[in-house]
Amino acid sequence: MPMPLPAQLHITLPIWVLELDVGGRDFSTDAAKVGFAVELSNYNVERQSGGPFGAAVFSATHQLIAVGVNRVVRQSCSLAHAETMAYMLAQQRLQRFRLNEDGGPITLATSAQPCCQCYGATMWAGIDRLLIGARSEDVETLTPFDEGPLPADWLGELNKRGIEVVRDVEREAACAVLKRYGELGGPNY
Repeated sequence: MPMPLPAQLHITLPIWVLELDVGGRDFSTDAAKVGFAVELSNYNVERQSGGPFGAAVFSATHQLIAVGVNRVVRQSCSLAHAETMAYMLAQQRLQRFRLNEDGGPITLATSAQPCCQCYGATMWAGIDRLLIGARSEDVETLTPFDEGPLPADWLGELNKRGIEVVRDVEREAACAVLKRYGELGGPNY
């Protein structure tokens, strides 16, 4: 008798995310937003709950909507990258697949430049601003990750779609987390 096909999927962030104290935090600057994404990436490494990537979605008024960390190995899901986790949780919270549908600019802050998968997701998620910590070359130099191919003018392609990109925000701090993860041998947690 054949096994039935799966009909649902359950992907979670680590339990420590529920313990984050973000009340009263000021996320009004790009540095604060990316700094928080870098904190998430560091927590993920420290707690051995996933790879060295963190992301957060913010509203036009700088309110935190959702966070994401890398959960690929822990959830047996190649799509469970920090950015996609943040997008899915923000979409669920706001009950819309295009996050900026209400007209307010939506920002994604990420500890590292989106890989080819997260680049595509960024185009469709309804993001107006993309704040990036470490660059793709940092990720590939400091860790065992392959970020995959991007269009030659990936920045221009995002700009054409109305997505402003700001790079190298808190880059040094983001690289420090990547370096530490790489020095640990890139554990598969």
